[in-house]
Amino acid sequence: MTEAGAAVSELRELDDLRALRDLFAAIWERPDEPPLTLETLKALAHSGAYVAGAHAGHRLVGGLVGWLGGAPSHGVHMHSHILGVAGDSQVRGLGFELKQHQRRWCLERGIEVVEWTTDPLVRRNAYFNLGKLGAQAPEYLVNFYGAMSDGLNAGEESDRLLIRWQLNSEQATAAAAGRAAEADIESLLRNGAGVVLSVGQHGEAVSASSNARVLICEVPEDIVAVRHTDASAARSWRLAARRVLGDAFAAGYRITNATRTGHYVLER
Repeated sequence: MTEAGAAVSELRELDDLRALRDLFAAIWERPDEPPLTLETLKALAHSGAYVAGAHAGHRLVGGLVGWLGGAPSHGVHMHSHILGVAGDSQVRGLGFELKQHQRRWCLERGIEVVEWTTDPLVRRNAYFNLGKLGAQAPEYLVNFYGAMSDGLNAGEESDRLLIRWQLNSEQATAAAAGRAAEADIESLLRNGAGVVLSVGQHGEAVSASSNARVLICEVPEDIVAVRHTDASAARSWRLAARRVLGDAFAAGYRITNATRTGHYVLER
């Protein structure tokens, strides 16, 4: 049981997996084409993959699914595919509790790296992944899933950041204990950090160049709302972030932190 009052556990029974399927379908606004089918969830659970859910009372209010993969650079790791929390859930910090359950599950099995992808323009996810969890982003992936059709991303190309969570790193360990340190943007700027992307006076993307050791990249407050109200502005943000972050990664930078206020910190 989490401090917030939800119980996180692995899911194996069909009723629980059906509830998880329906939860993901509602969150991603895909009632006719859920992100994961019941059959896929059952196969994953049966084969020993990571399929977990959070119950508040008798209601499933969150879920997280991942499976093992391999990579030449860091060997066996978990690919964490999907994390969702019901929008009307009253349980605070549930996404964090789900990820910490996943972290413990992996460490108990000798798995020290978890990877997943996230939209670089979604501010709250950037802070959650990089600030609260203590992960890093070493790679920018252009249009990773192709054109998206769900209610949150319809009409958008699916650029993503690769998130790499080194579970035994100093940052991840501190974050798990509730001691994650948020970057001090003002201090970084006073010490010579360069701003390469910022939000303009009218919400537009403003890009610049810098070869400073530390770079600051700002993203809009709510890109999902921008997509619904001004598709052209959303497209401009996508292209600006793709160019700025892509150039930075190519130059040897990596994202080491992100703030609540939508600022990425890049270092090399």
